[in-house]
Amino acid sequence: MNGKLRRRGALSALLITVFIDMVGFGIIIPFTPFWAEKFGAGPSLVTLLFATYSIFAFGFSFLWGWASDRCGRKPILLLSLMGSVMSFLWLGFADALWMLFAARALGGIFGANISVGQAYIADVTKPSDRAKGLGLFGAAFGLGFTMGPAIGGLLAGPDPTNPDFQTPFFVAAGVSFIGVIFGLFFLPEPERNKDHAPQQRAIDRLTGFSKVFASPVVAGAVASVTLMGFVMGGLESTFAIWTERVVHWGPRETGYFFGYIGVLLVIIQGGMIGPLVKRFGEARLAPIGVLVMAVGIGILPWCATVPLIVLSGAFISVGFGLGQPCLNALISRNAPADSQGTIMGASQSAQSLARILGPTTAGFLFATLGRDSPYIMGGIVLLIACALASVTLRQRESL
Repeated sequence: MNGKLRRRGALSALLITVFIDMVGFGIIIPFTPFWAEKFGAGPSLVTLLFATYSIFAFGFSFLWGWASDRCGRKPILLLSLMGSVMSFLWLGFADALWMLFAARALGGIFGANISVGQAYIADVTKPSDRAKGLGLFGAAFGLGFTMGPAIGGLLAGPDPTNPDFQTPFFVAAGVSFIGVIFGLFFLPEPERNKDHAPQQRAIDRLTGFSKVFASPVVAGAVASVTLMGFVMGGLESTFAIWTERVVHWGPRETGYFFGYIGVLLVIIQGGMIGPLVKRFGEARLAPIGVLVMAVGIGILPWCATVPLIVLSGAFISVGFGLGQPCLNALISRNAPADSQGTIMGASQSAQSLARILGPTTAGFLFATLGRDSPYIMGGIVLLIACALASVTLRQRESL
């Protein structure tokens, strides 16, 4: 019983630490594009700034996973949180564009801690409880990200033409530092589960792609969820500068919108997805979710008023909230038992790469073909993903 209580306490401490960290991260989301534009960045550089974080996070996720196997989960998690504090402070004090890129690179290096958090959960949960623990991890992650942009919107001040840029970055640094202090005193170093394998090496993830293509169902699901991440990355990196030009939004309004998106995602993934999956199954819900998201992205170029933008956001939230978890579940449930970790690692790598390519592609289209082109392309890409998801459904039913 004492062991069970210790595991629960450790899991609770981790979830609170992750929540605090993501509140700090979410605060800066609405402001980064406007801060970059202040230093003369155009759409291509703004979106490259978003991709910079993802590039370094992707590259360092393997290193932090390896380091946590050898040095312990707690020290690496606290180190990553302290790195986020330094990144946010650097953003607040930045007086040149190169500093923004350097600060976001630093943030990506130290923000690549998701694999460490997942390993921590594997250490403090039994195999039968692991899915629930990972679900709670995702909920804490999403809830923090939901609250962060809304808080950032409040900190921007009431004047959309002259927002307060620096205060949100300093508050984000303060929130992350609270996470460091909380983790230092309340986050225990977990005992390693004997059934928990060490962190996957990069070579393991590369070999995982060959196993992905060995199953038509898995390959279709991985391709579909990767395309969803590609489009979502493009939307997140261009939406602020698009609404700035179309409806003259500033950081405050953008922060409220991302908070609204996050609330809808929490409602869908936290309360609705379970009953819907039980009734219809992941394979039937997945293509519906992708199609609904395609509608939301595709109609954005014709959303010239705030109510229509809000409606588009609802479609995007519902579609992404249904499609992504269903596709990930299909990947997990159809992967061979002896290749589960390898295939899931390959899928996560593909989705991480999509978060790099999505913003850079969207920025290029925005700058060369016009502000609406990323969303027209995004709608087309999602229709392709919907077709792949539908094929996945047929392949699964024929097995």
